[in-house]
Order: sequence, then C-alpha cells, then structure tokens
Amino acid sequence: MSHVSRGRARLTPLTDPHAAAGTRRLVWLARDADDNPVGTAFLRLFDRDGQRHLAELTLRVHPAERRAGIGTELLAAAAGAARADGRRTMLADADAGSPGELFLAARDFRQVLRLTHARLVLADADLAALTEVAGRPHPGYRLVEWDGAVPADLAESFAAARRAMDDMPMDDADHGRVVWDVERVRAVAQAVADRGDLLHTVAAIDERDGSVAGFTELVIPGSREGDAQHYGTGVLPRHRGNGLARWMKADQILRVRARHPGLTALVTDTADGNRPMRAVNDALGYVPTHHSRTCQLDL
Repeated sequence: MSHVSRGRARLTPLTDPHAAAGTRRLVWLARDADDNPVGTAFLRLFDRDGQRHLAELTLRVHPAERRAGIGTELLAAAAGAARADGRRTMLADADAGSPGELFLAARDFRQVLRLTHARLVLADADLAALTEVAGRPHPGYRLVEWDGAVPADLAESFAAARRAMDDMPMDDADHGRVVWDVERVRAVAQAVADRGDLLHTVAAIDERDGSVAGFTELVIPGSREGDAQHYGTGVLPRHRGNGLARWMKADQILRVRARHPGLTALVTDTADGNRPMRAVNDALGYVPTHHSRTCQLDL
C-alpha cells in the first residue's frame, strides 16, 4: 500500500470494507513521522440519481495533533478526490461551537443547516401522558407496526409516504433528491438488518383506502440495549393537521419500551427550521442535548 507524503503527515488511502447500496466510501489515514495514526478522513460518494453531485466528509484529527496542518491535508485529499469524481458539493457535520465547526468555517465551508439533538430517557418518560396521547381516537385512521421490511400490501403506499419528507425544512442544505420507491425502502431495511440492528416502524393507515398516511421509524441496536435512533417521521401533506406525528411517536415509545426493556433512551435530531416536529418532540418529553451544524463546500 503506497503512502502519500504531505509535510509532517503521511496519508495512506485505504479500502473501506463496508460498502452500502448506492454509495461508496473513500478513506485516508494520516500518520506522523513515527507511524502513529493521527487522523482520518472518510468521503462518502452517492451514486443514486438525484445525488450524484454530492459527497459527505467525516474528518477527525487527534486532539493532541490539531493545528499542525493534518486536517488541512486530509481535507485537500478528500476534496481533490471528490472533484475528480465529478462532485460539485461536499457536506460535513460538526457540533456547534466545536473546533470542527471553526475548522470548516476557516476553509470556505458555509453553514447551511442547524440541527437540535434531543433524547428521551425511557425511565423518565411520562407514561400516563404518553398513554393518553397514544390512546386518543383519530377517526378515519388506525395504527399498525412492523419490524424490518414493510409488508407487501403496504409497500407502494409506504414508499409514497416516505417521499413526504421531501418537503421537510432543511434550510439551505443541498442533500440532493432521494428517489423513494419500493426497492429503496426495502434496501434501507435490509441494510439495517445486515448490520444486526432492528428497524421498527409505526404507520398511520387511512381507513378509507388502506394506504399509509404517515410513519415513524426507529433503529434499535442489535444488542437491544442503550440508545435507539429515530430515522424519520413523515406525514403526507393531505393528512397533516390531524396530530398523526405525535400519535405515532407516542405509540412507538410505549411499544419499544415494553418490548425492549434494555433500551435506555431514544435519540433524534431535527432541523431548527422544522418547528412542527420540534414541537412534537418537546410535547413527548424529548430533552435537547446539543446542537450541530451541517456545513457545505462548493467544489
């Protein structure tokens, strides 16, 4: 394996063994003169229609090695590879106020999205309030749940409901356009299963035609312990204003708490501009933990 010498750091391109459908990842490892690893860069390249112009960067430098040019070298390697692959936009996330946010701002990244991260500790959840919300009648709708891939009879309407997130407020971030169809929703469920985790979905069904009116997804660790991560919640435009998001999420909290007692908490992140979903989370007892920023570099 060849090494690229750049000042005091040597960059080694690596092969990422964890390929995912529709994406590729390029990896660089930075080492110091004594061959100690001091930093990494992961560049995710999207190969699906609507996102072929995008790349996502995750860059880490050991705290003791910062401000020595290593991050700049890793960024240069990743940006060069992204341009060579025809990418026009590179995204990177950083915690608000962190060295990472300052690093990106100093290198022509502009802030395009502000996110609030929140956590619901299940032991502290207000079960009476959640039970009241989950049990509240919603005439014309019923709730269903499933683990893993969507059932065949709901697949088409679920894919359509998944597209309901296309108009979710995302400030100025360029995430491209994700084409949600049955193949893609099944591929996402399979990817979660392949890494040993469990994808749990609660959906609201329109009783007039049996179609999915809204959904909420949660990824539960394979160990069934620790924190579970919300993946997405969406309600089709014509069904909004009926309290479905709050209803579905309250129901899901109660279900997973009962089924997976080893879980500690549920975590989520929401765009600051998405006030309706932040209000839902606040009402259900999610407590903000920190803020992050998505930054964008035009290549």
